Amino acid sequence: MSKIIPGTKATRMELLRFKSRMRLAERGHDLLKEKCDSLTMEFFNAIAEIRSVRAAVESLLSEAFTALTQAKMVMGPARVFEFAEASGTDAELMISPRSLMGVRVPVISLEQHTPEVPYSMIDSTAQFDEMAATFKKALTAIIRLAEVESTVKRLALEIERTKRRVSALENTVLPRLEATVHFVKLALEEREREDFFRIRMIRERLEGY
Repeated sequence: MSKIIPGTKATRMELLRFKSRMRLAERGHDLLKEKCDSLTMEFFNAIAEIRSVRAAVESLLSEAFTALTQAKMVMGPARVFEFAEASGTDAELMISPRSLMGVRVPVISLEQHTPEVPYSMIDSTAQFDEMAATFKKALTAIIRLAEVESTVKRLALEIERTKRRVSALENTVLPRLEATVHFVKLALEEREREDFFRIRMIRERLEGY
């Protein structure tokens, strides 16, 4: 009886109302389960991409620092620093949201306000050019890594929230609705039996006259 929803009345209208609520709850449960499964698939896809992008970042940074070391050896540390200062690179991170299975995740892009090659190609060396190009690739990969890691965190939070809602429906809402529907059915059946016997007794008394 503790599972019966308080204030329940044993009427046919009440039975229809609770049956309707139960159908809606079951439908909601199925949709949430499907959503949770889809979110979980997206989550593991993003995890796989994190591994891939992180490996690319580490590789590109290793190449970039190797090129930096070679550029310092050829041009000298002071000249490399002078080129870096003179480049005046100006970049801005642009963050906009997008919806992934109803979850708002970030889209991060890099907007540069400088020329593609912000230094003199004539005065530079191949090592310096390689260093600049590789650092640029590494920066792009780092931005993508930040985007995917943020996506993973938001997906994980939404998966946890969805699981809690599914659990609440499975363990609380649906059992209470089922128990309440069963209670109203039994009460109506008992009333019908009582009415049947009452009518039968009245009929028998009338036939005795």
